[in-house]
Amino acid sequence: MILAEIVSAILCFILVRFMIKPYQYTGESRYIGLPLGFSFLGASYILMGLGLYFETTFYVEDIKWLQLFTQAYAFAFIAATYYFSKRILERNTRLWWQIIFSALAVGAIASYLIVFEPPQLALPSYKTVDEYFRGLNTILISYITIHTLRSHASRPDPKTIWIPLGYVLFAFSQYSSLIWSLDSSFSAFVGAHIIRLAALLIFLFVAYEAFTASPEEPTESKEP
Repeated sequence: MILAEIVSAILCFILVRFMIKPYQYTGESRYIGLPLGFSFLGASYILMGLGLYFETTFYVEDIKWLQLFTQAYAFAFIAATYYFSKRILERNTRLWWQIIFSALAVGAIASYLIVFEPPQLALPSYKTVDEYFRGLNTILISYITIHTLRSHASRPDPKTIWIPLGYVLFAFSQYSSLIWSLDSSFSAFVGAHIIRLAALLIFLFVAYEAFTASPEEPTESKEP
């Protein structure tokens, strides 16, 4: 399972390398959300791997809390990016995007301070909060899936259908993790990792096809 977390993190950071290209070409802030979200996602997998490796140490709970917050903010950044992707060119919408983007960044910093800064607050049960966060992540991923399905329907392309499929697998991975959290099913735990890896490989395939198939500047149709 530690190896699966490492591989997942590596795949995420490879995806970030592809997803940062639209921002590098245009300099528009609307393109920064996806690479930032997948960076948070990769970091969450590293933290989970550390939590599994150091499971007997006294600070493992801090690592687990960090992983919980980091993964939730990852999906929040991705969902916000998709929500504003078609509206960001409007002036008022651009302002709202900047406000929400800043709020997520401040919230992430505040969350980490809650875990580490003394005096430490009395945090609720990690297991209970983890279950709520899994549910929240599933809701965010479901929204992203619907958004990408609509985008595919409005501009059908054999390649773009893989994008919502990847997010569907992400949602199933979160659901499997929730089942594991509820009844300690080891098969659900293993299944969550396998399904997640499949999702990341799909995204890597789509990103590679989108950003290496032709040398021209990326357009909105190439957004993952």
